[in-house]
Amino acid sequence: MSYAVDPELAHWLPGIPEIDVGDARKARETERSLSARCPEPDLAGLTVEDREVPGRHGAPPVPVRVYRPRQGSGRLPAVLHMHSGGFVSGGLHTEHAGAAAIAESVGAVVVSVDYRLAPEHPHPAAVVDCYAALLWLAETAEDLGVDPACIAVSGQNAGGGLAAAVALLARDCGGPALTFQALGTPALDDRLATESMWTCVDTPVWHRGNAKQSWAAYLGDEAGGPRVSSYAAPARATDLTRLPPAYVTASQFDPFRDEALEYARRLAQANVPVELHLYPGTFHGSTFVAGAAVSRRIAADLVDALRRVLAVAPPASARLP
Repeated sequence: MSYAVDPELAHWLPGIPEIDVGDARKARETERSLSARCPEPDLAGLTVEDREVPGRHGAPPVPVRVYRPRQGSGRLPAVLHMHSGGFVSGGLHTEHAGAAAIAESVGAVVVSVDYRLAPEHPHPAAVVDCYAALLWLAETAEDLGVDPACIAVSGQNAGGGLAAAVALLARDCGGPALTFQALGTPALDDRLATESMWTCVDTPVWHRGNAKQSWAAYLGDEAGGPRVSSYAAPARATDLTRLPPAYVTASQFDPFRDEALEYARRLAQANVPVELHLYPGTFHGSTFVAGAAVSRRIAADLVDALRRVLAVAPPASARLP
């Protein structure tokens, strides 16, 4: 099928390698090679520290990376960020530049979570790790210089689904009250039943085949079945009331497109403030082409939304990713 990909993005398509999610080792190697192409961020305006969060219920410690603006004073808002990678790849390196740019551009403390990966660690390992990081962030807010009443969660792709799951857990378990959830092209529904999931079978980077393998790695034989928890696949949640305000993005040529649109619609129906952006001509992971105008717009829109919701004035030295 032919897709009307944004011309700036289309120029880079021949150089983007095929991702095979069915082979976790190979997928991780490919992701590492893509991440290595990204320029190192300028960290002069930040302090960056790697720490470990105590695991929950006997789970191992969770590595996190904390980014704090040097110009920030007093208690700052915080963003707990979950990386992309289809549940099987990625880590602190994956969105190092993006997390650093958000910390500096928004003027917030960003805590990036290195959650355990499938298939070695299937659900609920990833969401348990992310929720442990949220609890730690709230409990150590004073030490981190964070305002515990101003914490957001964010994520891209699989990380967007994990951010939605953490928001559900925080509501249902009496966890920290979240200010915001930013869900970037999120993976929300293991049932693979939307129109975009059926039609996006040969889209760049990510397609139905990869989505199916990703959910199988994360959920095993239960993927698509009746017993999957909403904390694994947030689209299965029947009650979306009392969730934090949401910012949801979708890419036009992405199998996740329609589940993101539907989740935003259901949040709005549940009286949750929601802002939705569908970016034309984009595909899953197209922000890898950071210099394209649409990629810069995606980054700028997210920063603007975080600033507005977290009530942060733009730092004088702010740079967008």
